[in-house]
Amino acid sequence: MKNGRIAIPSNGRGGLGGTRSGHFGHCDVFTLVDVEDGEIKNVSILQNREHTQGGCMVPVNLLSENRVSALVVGGIGMRPLMGFRQVGIDVYHDDQLPDIEPVVMDLIAGKLSEIRNDQVCGGGGEQV
Repeated sequence: MKNGRIAIPSNGRGGLGGTRSGHFGHCDVFTLVDVEDGEIKNVSILQNREHTQGGCMVPVNLLSENRVSALVVGGIGMRPLMGFRQVGIDVYHDDQLPDIEPVVMDLIAGKLSEIRNDQVCGGGGEQV
């Protein structure tokens, strides 16, 4: 990814030196990284909004409103994944690196792949 805004679900205060949240919908904040010509130009923090079980479109709308073009997650459910696809946010998968900056650098370098439908989580509801 050479240009755009990357969102990383983050613990605590977030930032490039922070760690990623295991559950994107319930993260404390999103670390937003603006990339231009393959370089980090700006880093900002976006407070996550409260959402209850089943309210998985809350983070989709929040990130869409903040012009995010890519999201990196360790896992995601099918409903929010479909929501992100509908609003034009590409969702990438990485469940290996707990730190934010290496994940951002991997995405910029093209080392991460978009999450596939068979990689989604079951979420909190019953699976059929």
